[in-house]
Amino acid sequence: MNADSYRFSISWPRVIPYGKISKGINEKGIEYYNNLIDEILAYGLKPVVTIFHWDLPQALDEEYGSFLSPKIIKDFHDYANLLFARFGDRVKDWITFNEPWTFSSNGYDSGTSAPGRCSAWMNNNCTGGNSGTEPYLVAHHQLLAHADVVKLYRRVYQARQKGQIGITLVAEWMVPFSNSPLDQRAAIRALDFMFGWFMNPLVYGDYPASMRILVRDRLPKFTPKQSKELIGSYDFLGLNYYTANYVAHITTPPNKVNLSYSTDQRVNRTPSRNGKLIGAQAGSTWLHIYPKGIWDLLLYVKTKYKDPIIYITENGVDEVNNPTLPLKQALQDSFRIRYYYQHLQYVRKAIKNGVRVMAYYGWAIIDNFEWSAGYSVRFGINYVDYSTLKRFRKLSSYWFERFLRK
Repeated sequence: MNADSYRFSISWPRVIPYGKISKGINEKGIEYYNNLIDEILAYGLKPVVTIFHWDLPQALDEEYGSFLSPKIIKDFHDYANLLFARFGDRVKDWITFNEPWTFSSNGYDSGTSAPGRCSAWMNNNCTGGNSGTEPYLVAHHQLLAHADVVKLYRRVYQARQKGQIGITLVAEWMVPFSNSPLDQRAAIRALDFMFGWFMNPLVYGDYPASMRILVRDRLPKFTPKQSKELIGSYDFLGLNYYTANYVAHITTPPNKVNLSYSTDQRVNRTPSRNGKLIGAQAGSTWLHIYPKGIWDLLLYVKTKYKDPIIYITENGVDEVNNPTLPLKQALQDSFRIRYYYQHLQYVRKAIKNGVRVMAYYGWAIIDNFEWSAGYSVRFGINYVDYSTLKRFRKLSSYWFERFLRK
């Protein structure tokens, strides 16, 4: 396909099954990733490695509640140290966390992702939790663990291994539902609660003012030392973008009995306005195609967050998996070519506007098990026959090959 890099994540329980180095390293897991990295390099590709993409050793969740506890920082430090020591001679691009927002909000507010915690009134299927406090604690400890590992890498490994380290954040673009000042402020507030929640501490050392005002005593606080370590704790920013929503202000304050991260924002996010969708719906109900949003987001990040080097680490579109569809037809994904072409046009426009985009990764190289959606949707530019695991190139894969050759 003429790509020059491959991004993947390492599974913590695969290399340290019980989460702690003292309880043993799985050398077979280390061997697996050594083989993978060597194979990537043998084909002239650069490996870009994510340290945490939501798969946590179960033992740590059972022992102290994983990212609900500051104890996670030490264990994450030891895990990352192992990866730097074993793979850093060949891996030159590290990402500490992938989408800490998704891990915090889906795992601890709505309860739709592991570990499925939330307030009972939010979701009857929850395994206990508090949607008004836990998402903020989990996000706080992810940020502190990130800063700690960046400090470790810079102090011990960076000069010798000549690599760089960053973090990947996700953001939708937020379009005001109307021209009213309230809706315009609501759109910025929605960005604060999704993206600024993590980016603001990394650039300015504290949470956005809107969060500090609306969440108040439930929002953890950084010490001066922690703030100092957070500021600038990235060599590049990974940015995931898929979709956009309209955002309207909610006037009525949330019920004080039923507080949650989602209601704290006092916004209503919706894909439609006056009966018209913001963009065509893809396979997933949350994904509406809005290419201009990637340009808006890139300019917003450049302006508000001191012009970071940006890797677009995910951008893609899915379709519903239809097992009765003939293979020949399933490979004709012209809608996906259109999605990538339009988004890349806006990325190019952003670069011309001075945004420092240095890398772009599509999601995904192959159809995959897409979290709670399982195999019900397909994001890949290569088709996977799930009964045989045989792969077939989709039209978008050939398009990328020609695009990258030119």
